[in-house]
Amino acid sequence: MALRLSQPCSRAGSVGRGPRPRRYHDYIRFATPDGAGRIPLSSSKIVGVANSRGTRSHQEDFYAFSALSLDPHELRLSAKKSHAIDWDPAKLGNDAIARQALFVGIYDGHGGSAVSQFCRQELHGLFENVHKEQIPEMYAWIQEIGGYFKRFRGGALAPWVHGDCKDEMDLEARATLAFFDVDRHLAADKYAKQCGCTASVIVLHTLDQPQPPFFNAKQVSLTVAHVGDTRVLLCATDGGKAQPMTETHHPDARVEAIRLRRTMGSSLITDSFGESRWMGALANTRCLGDLRYKPFGVTPEPEVRTKLLERQEWAYIVLVSDGISSILSDDEIVDLARDAPDPRTAAGRILSFAEELGGEDNMTVIVVPLAGWGHIRGPDRTKELREYRSRQAVGNERQRRM
Repeated sequence: MALRLSQPCSRAGSVGRGPRPRRYHDYIRFATPDGAGRIPLSSSKIVGVANSRGTRSHQEDFYAFSALSLDPHELRLSAKKSHAIDWDPAKLGNDAIARQALFVGIYDGHGGSAVSQFCRQELHGLFENVHKEQIPEMYAWIQEIGGYFKRFRGGALAPWVHGDCKDEMDLEARATLAFFDVDRHLAADKYAKQCGCTASVIVLHTLDQPQPPFFNAKQVSLTVAHVGDTRVLLCATDGGKAQPMTETHHPDARVEAIRLRRTMGSSLITDSFGESRWMGALANTRCLGDLRYKPFGVTPEPEVRTKLLERQEWAYIVLVSDGISSILSDDEIVDLARDAPDPRTAAGRILSFAEELGGEDNMTVIVVPLAGWGHIRGPDRTKELREYRSRQAVGNERQRRM
């Protein structure tokens, strides 16, 4: 499997399917009096990224961002189901803008980089191109995995598993199908049996009519699809408070412990450092890849959450890998980004502070601005704590190498 690493948004086709429509872009469109304008996503003011391999010999963190072209009726259904808003794409008068949604993904590999690199190249394309006609065949493949999946009834895909449902998918079903599609594409890859990755994906869909860019919109629909221990945080303009949009899928987490014990019994082992491992090997009970562990309950089924982002209530979204979140609290992460001149600088500040405190793991930060960017009210509540931690870190081995 050839992997191209030079572009943040790959144009690679789906493995084993031949050519497919290539509608995703590295720019976003917005309405103008004369038609539509374009803004490149690579701009430091649109999506900010900072990453480092820490002291590790290999980089296993990857990311991707792109503008997808999705069925506007599906987007309308999702807005109505999640937010009780009847968004009408016909009022936009521009099909390309009506179909547009921003996709941002962060992928933290473990045991190797094959799966996280595949996600970087392909997940946004799979997300755009999966369709409900695939679901019965996908469900049959899932059942063939056996073990835990003998009891699996389809989750968000359940209405379509028998092929007789005419309803359109919503974004939750699309995300679930895309995540399972990753594992299906990797099923014959020997490396994907030995390694995997955790993943957090956000999809932003502007509900304003006419439609401005997502960072200047009055209403934006946020969908988060997540497996593992990467994190998505919202920062409120009111006091800069952090609101997590993900939960860590570790074997000792309450929801995961209940899910696994109900179907698989107990295979939780705690090592001499007090860290819990499922089957004695995995820190995460939901992930992409790690195919040999799938029959034992390690599922790619994402936890999907939605939220309506109202203008001026939210300043930005931060996505981080566990190399960051294992060192910094949620509040520290969002406070470090406040008052930065642009998202790239904000991401760099978070990464630099984690490195200063001695971070050794691969580390990735993505900052996505919202309409409340630059309008956070109230004091920086973690400033004194960060200053104390910085003083305590002086002289550590990691600092000496910087």
